[in-house]
Amino acid sequence: MPVFYFDPYYTLAIMPAVLLAMWAQWRVHSAFTAASQEPAPLSGAAAARHILDSAGATDVRIETMPGHLTDHYDPREKVLRLSQDVYSAKSLAAVGIAAHEAGHALQDAQSFSLMAIRNAAVGVANLGSGAGLLVFMIGLGFALKPLAWLGIALFAGTVFFQLVNLPVELDASNRAKASLVDLGIVPAADMPAVNSVLNAAAWTYVAGTLQSILTLLYYASYLTSGSNDDRSY
Repeated sequence: MPVFYFDPYYTLAIMPAVLLAMWAQWRVHSAFTAASQEPAPLSGAAAARHILDSAGATDVRIETMPGHLTDHYDPREKVLRLSQDVYSAKSLAAVGIAAHEAGHALQDAQSFSLMAIRNAAVGVANLGSGAGLLVFMIGLGFALKPLAWLGIALFAGTVFFQLVNLPVELDASNRAKASLVDLGIVPAADMPAVNSVLNAAAWTYVAGTLQSILTLLYYASYLTSGSNDDRSY
């Protein structure tokens, strides 16, 4: 039976993405904490409702959910779910996050093509992230190169999802920033605090995309380099 070992080369290969992710998470926490101290005229839920109604997306429901920064938009149920500290708080952090999720709802309502592609790729991405590398390692361990390539192909679905998801997230943030100013929810002078939260969050998606790309390239090069005898799992 094959034995799989820790691969230090993989750790080195993805280290730039790991460091970027750590920095991005620190920036999100720092920016959110600072912006949470800045008052806003509306709560996160009220700001999202105003943005949605102003754009004609009156059928989208807004609900609260437990957790910290668990906010998301569910396109299947047309529900915008906000964490408690975003739903009820009247802060620039809350309205920024809520407006971002409202941006996703507007993408859905306006049939934004990249979001439609992203939603269609969710199943493939989940399969790739859950089974891709496992199939790769099994194929490698049993010297079944076609099976290893199948694992890489499965994981490529995750990379595709990340590549599509990144511009979707950036577009949602741009919609949020514009809506907050255009609707008078946040004065232009107060937008730097909102921008810092949304920009920091964007870097987490950049880091996730970079890590998936580096992982795919590393394992593909592993199979094509002819050095499989030098490293094992």
